[in-house]
Amino acid sequence: MGIIILIFGAIVGSFLNVCIYRLPRDKSIIVPNSYCPDCKKPIKFYDNIPILSYIILRGRCRHCNAKISIRYPIIEFITALLFLFLFKTNGLSIEFFVMIFFVSLLVVISFIDLEFQIIPDVLSIGGLIIGLILSFFRQNFGFFDALFGVVLGGGVLFAIAFGYQLIRKIEGMGGGDIKLIGMIGAYCGIKGVIFTIITGSLFGTIVGIPAMLIKGKDSKYAIPFGPFLSLGAVMYIFYGKILVVAFLNILRS
Repeated sequence: MGIIILIFGAIVGSFLNVCIYRLPRDKSIIVPNSYCPDCKKPIKFYDNIPILSYIILRGRCRHCNAKISIRYPIIEFITALLFLFLFKTNGLSIEFFVMIFFVSLLVVISFIDLEFQIIPDVLSIGGLIIGLILSFFRQNFGFFDALFGVVLGGGVLFAIAFGYQLIRKIEGMGGGDIKLIGMIGAYCGIKGVIFTIITGSLFGTIVGIPAMLIKGKDSKYAIPFGPFLSLGAVMYIFYGKILVVAFLNILRS
């Protein structure tokens, strides 16, 4: 079953690559079939096997020999591993299917934000609405858990962004990040939102400060926050409860 889940995850990862390429370019993710971005020729099914085709083709298009981005097999591999870990954690349950949908959204959002520094509303707001609907079918996580996660999570980040802009007179956080944390709240609740903001800010600081020192002070406006929030949310899914309990025990001691 683990092998089946890995294969399924890699196939979904291949579709996520399509979403990452087409959504920010306002192209349909359904039609046409996959094609080479350089020569525009359709990709045959045997050249579209996740991970394996990249290795067989040595990272080159069969028709025009253009270089294929290493991002494609990386996303397929990451998605396959995430699906396997979720299966090991939740089994073949409703929670498993909810979480694979959620992490798929996070993967697409992260890589789009990295390249284009935008988070499409169809992913954040659309994912938020679907998260609220799915909360009716989840165990140990109800509609009000999702709703409070959305309202308080999005509200906290909005307050931080508004306060920063009020004090510094510049925008410190985009609206896409606020919508993203609201979406994360729909799947992880209030505790997940708090954990995500803290860990995302921590990772963002660790990466952002060296980047600003290397590229200059103006680069701080070009560092996307979405991938760090997504990383924080993924950490919460797998280790959040353990880390929260450990942190509270430290505070009590």
